[in-house]
Amino acid sequence: MSDAAWKIALSDLDYGREEEEAVLAVLRSKWLTMGAVTKKFEEEFAAAIGVKHAIAVTNGTDALMLSYLALGIAPGDEIIQPAVNFVASANMTLHIGARPVFADICSLEDPTIDPAEIEKAITSKTRAVVVMHYGGASCRMPEIQEICSKYNLALIEDACHGVGGSGYGRKMGAWGDAAAFSFFSNKNLAVGEGGMITTDRDDLAEILRGLRSHGMTTLTWDRHRGHASTYDVTLNGLNARIDEIRSALGREQLKKLQRNNEKRRALAREYHRLIDSTSLASQGWIFPELGASGNDSSHHLMVAVAPDAETRTAAMARLKSAGIQTSIHYPFIPDFTAFREMVSREARENLAKSEAFCARELTLPLHPLLDSGDTSTVITALAKV
Repeated sequence: MSDAAWKIALSDLDYGREEEEAVLAVLRSKWLTMGAVTKKFEEEFAAAIGVKHAIAVTNGTDALMLSYLALGIAPGDEIIQPAVNFVASANMTLHIGARPVFADICSLEDPTIDPAEIEKAITSKTRAVVVMHYGGASCRMPEIQEICSKYNLALIEDACHGVGGSGYGRKMGAWGDAAAFSFFSNKNLAVGEGGMITTDRDDLAEILRGLRSHGMTTLTWDRHRGHASTYDVTLNGLNARIDEIRSALGREQLKKLQRNNEKRRALAREYHRLIDSTSLASQGWIFPELGASGNDSSHHLMVAVAPDAETRTAAMARLKSAGIQTSIHYPFIPDFTAFREMVSREARENLAKSEAFCARELTLPLHPLLDSGDTSTVITALAKV
């Protein structure tokens, strides 16, 4: 079935005249690289998260990579992280010569990294912990923050699912030494490609801004405005700059974020109300309430956990035949060819809940343009599996 044939899409964009006008304003300005619009986006994003610094970058992957580099993580170091995640965190760990050490999730109902499993995985080589706010639900941050403080470990939030959400009285992205956000097309705040790093540390923000643009001490925008005529290079940086068009889109999407997250929350509640009227739970299906456990979820995903892998396959086929798009978040990272040999049998056994979740997880449509009729159609189709 082609993309155009989906009756109910997995995700969709709330784009309108505001985004069009914002892009046209950038084009009319004839300044396309990182400049005044990006600066405004960073300031507004930092205020929304409740942090001192926000550094806009090309994508969420670069946000993770730059965070690792700025924190001084080096070849031979270990980074504890979840195996239930997009592969970017693990890939960037390997790119800097460090080793990803995977820790299990709390449960099938709470697929965030387990603080107790983090502490068990710490060795003399551990330098950092990456947490991922799965589906927009906060990890158990007070416990994790305490562990990182106890062992003097850097704490990095993969907040790519969590934009606008909070946990334990604080926004996701405001807990760690640094946090990485993605603005990919399926995210709650979507600009196509783009990302952000947030931090309250002045020293880290200065390093991150240097790493983002070749380690240069001044930017093209500074020189354009006559604030500088030359530059020094103080770091071996990268080119991870965002452009003004994406920053303009980001500013408009940020204005809609709270409203659209509230729509997602209402739809998630409707999903669970409909599920309660079926026999799905008695058949072995699990529907994690990603807004539970002391947090205000961003409701990035609507997740179902099938009784087994075969039922998930059948469910995806059934929903596809009904024109309903689904996905999997995510395949089990140690199963990927690039990671298979570095995870021992014993380590896999310690990831039993993560492996089971990845084998059985199914993502249902959830976005602000859905309505309650769509959720009813999805659950009715699922109940027929």
